Amino acid sequence: MNKPAMPNSFRTGPDEQGMFGIFGGRFVAETLMPLILDLEEQWNKAKTDPEFKAELQNLSTHYAGRPSKLYFAEGLTKHLGGAKVYFKREDLNHTGSHKINNCLGQILLAKRMGKKRIIAETGAGQHGVASATVAARFGYPCVVYMGATDVARQSPNVFRMKLLGAEVRPVTAGHGTLKDAMNEALRDWVTNVEDTYYLIGTAAGPHPYPELVRDFQSVIGTEARAQILEQEGRLPDVIIAAVGGGSNAIGLFHPFLDDKDVRIIGIEAGGRGLDGIEHCASMNAGKPGVLHGNRTYLLQNADGQIMDGHSISAGLDYPGVGPEHSWLRDSGRVQYEPILDDEALEAFQLTTRVEGIIPALESAHAIAHAMKIVPKMDKDQIVIVNLSGRGDKDVHTVANMLGMEI
Repeated sequence: MNKPAMPNSFRTGPDEQGMFGIFGGRFVAETLMPLILDLEEQWNKAKTDPEFKAELQNLSTHYAGRPSKLYFAEGLTKHLGGAKVYFKREDLNHTGSHKINNCLGQILLAKRMGKKRIIAETGAGQHGVASATVAARFGYPCVVYMGATDVARQSPNVFRMKLLGAEVRPVTAGHGTLKDAMNEALRDWVTNVEDTYYLIGTAAGPHPYPELVRDFQSVIGTEARAQILEQEGRLPDVIIAAVGGGSNAIGLFHPFLDDKDVRIIGIEAGGRGLDGIEHCASMNAGKPGVLHGNRTYLLQNADGQIMDGHSISAGLDYPGVGPEHSWLRDSGRVQYEPILDDEALEAFQLTTRVEGIIPALESAHAIAHAMKIVPKMDKDQIVIVNLSGRGDKDVHTVANMLGMEI
């Protein structure tokens, strides 16, 4: 495939049809199209409304705890013996991950649109927890669809959602993971279009979701950019984030896209290796197709059927990616690399030991790539890794992988 022409800015887009080059769009049931168009209209009004921005800012500061810290990881830097490593500490947010940024923005949109019920999908459970949290805060009933496989491996988050008053509906179709949960949420939405708001957790789905999720999550990169300039007096050499659907990554990347000297790396779930099918590296081993309302890179078999894939991390266990990431891949602006389960597990343990920080397994994938490149870099160079969430939810998974009982 020929690379598209270089744009004047990588921070423009999508176009009016929701396209990032050949990716994106809105491939939805006819029943949903009026709802999607209404959401787009309300989003276009909200993003320029000072009252909407002020309410979101107030909640972000006083409820979610922003700005999150940019932390010099001295122990990891010393251990690796190369460039300086900084963590953008999204794990310190209320609910324990970056997901709250997007959920606060979308719950305000739901309120603006007069919706009475919230539905969401979740993989690792962090988006489910954040959705249940904002629904509780604003007094909405909330239904969270979660694959049965993920319900079993993320039981602490399932309990948190129930404590918050949400109904968790396990999905047994397919492999019982994030793709299947999103399928069920879309079926619910089609059935309940009048009163229901679908709070999508990642920068995928039909337009305008990839754009609005990106814009709500861009607070990560906006803060990190200002913080590194304050702490180091210059921009970083490299920024790294894990990519499942891609919301934490696009949130970090977007404010840096036009900084040509900043190398940007997204990390996919390499699972047990790209030779077989037990991975979720859609941009390294997939091809373009349509899923969940948008055209993007997907894991597909020879007949074009979507494959389920695998990752040790429930949050990266998705056979596709947000369309803006697909466009950034083909344009060459962002480099996407796979990390294996074993490498992520090693990074999880190392970060815990040398920093006293237990990272989410998703974030451990990004740290694992830093562990590969940092020792080869000069000591005066700077790497920012997005620590998208904390690892409390993953301790049972890690214990099982290490052959230990809790």
